[in-house]
Amino acid sequence: MAEISRRTLLVGAIGTVAAAGAGALAYDRAAHQLPPGVPGTATGPSTSGRFTSARRGGVDTGWTVAYPPGTRPGDRLPVLVVLHGRGADHRSAFDDLHLDRFLAAGVSHGMRPFAVASVDGGDHSYWHPRRDGDAAGMVVEEFLPLLGRRGLEVARPALLGWSMGGYGALYLASRLGRSAVASVVAESPAVWHQAGQSASGAFDDAADFNAHAIFPRLGLLRGMALRVDCGDADGFAPVTRDLRAALSPTPAGGIEPGGHDATYWRSQAAAQLAFVATHFPA
Repeated sequence: MAEISRRTLLVGAIGTVAAAGAGALAYDRAAHQLPPGVPGTATGPSTSGRFTSARRGGVDTGWTVAYPPGTRPGDRLPVLVVLHGRGADHRSAFDDLHLDRFLAAGVSHGMRPFAVASVDGGDHSYWHPRRDGDAAGMVVEEFLPLLGRRGLEVARPALLGWSMGGYGALYLASRLGRSAVASVVAESPAVWHQAGQSASGAFDDAADFNAHAIFPRLGLLRGMALRVDCGDADGFAPVTRDLRAALSPTPAGGIEPGGHDATYWRSQAAAQLAFVATHFPA
C-alpha cells in the first residue's frame, strides 16, 4: 500500500541544517495564511495512503493520520476518527478545519497526545449502509484495522464528525456500542425527525431512513461521553436542540453563535479536542 508523507524531507551533505531552515520558512508563510482563530503552532508528522474498500463497493479510498508534535508514526497512541461532511473528503479535516494545528496547540498546552485519523466516506454516503456500499462498515472492518496495524489504539476510538459526518458519528457510535467508543462529538449533525425532511440523496428511501434514523437509536448512546454542538444560525439548530433535549444526561457542547460552515466548526475545534482527550481510557 502506498503511503505519502505530507512533508518532503531534504537530505544531503548539509541537509539537516538546510531542511530545518527551509521548514521554518515554509511554516512561517503557512501560518500567516491561516484562517482567523487557527493556531499557528507547528504541526507534527502525518501519513496518508489509499486502499480499495470492499465495504464501499471497491471504491478507491484515501486516508490521513496526523500525529501531535513529539510523536511519530508507529507510536502507540489513542485515536480520534473523523468523519467528514457532504462533498468533502479525508483531507478536509486538515485543509479546511486544521484539526492538526488545533491538536498541536492543545498538546503544547498539556493536553493528552492522540492521533487524528480521517478517511473518505463518499460524497453523500451519510456513513451508513446504502444500496451501493457501507461507509460505516468500512470504518469498522477496514479503516480501524488499518490504523491498528500502524500501532494506534483502536479498541476504543473516539469519533468526531460534522454535518453528514455528525450524523455518521452518532450512527456509528450506536452501532459500535458504549464498550467500543471512548467519546463522540457530533457537530452540526445532519439529523431529521422524518424521512420527508431529509436532504436529497441522504437515504435510499423511507425504509432506509427508518432503519438508520438517529432518534430511535438514542437509547444505544446512553452512557457514552457525548458532545453535540451546532451554530444558532444553522438550519439544523432546531433539530439539534431536540436531539440534545432527548439525550440523558444532556451532552456537553451546546448551541453557540455561528452557521453551518467551516468558520463555526473551527471555532469549536479546540474545546472539542480537549473533550476527546479527557475521555480516552487511562
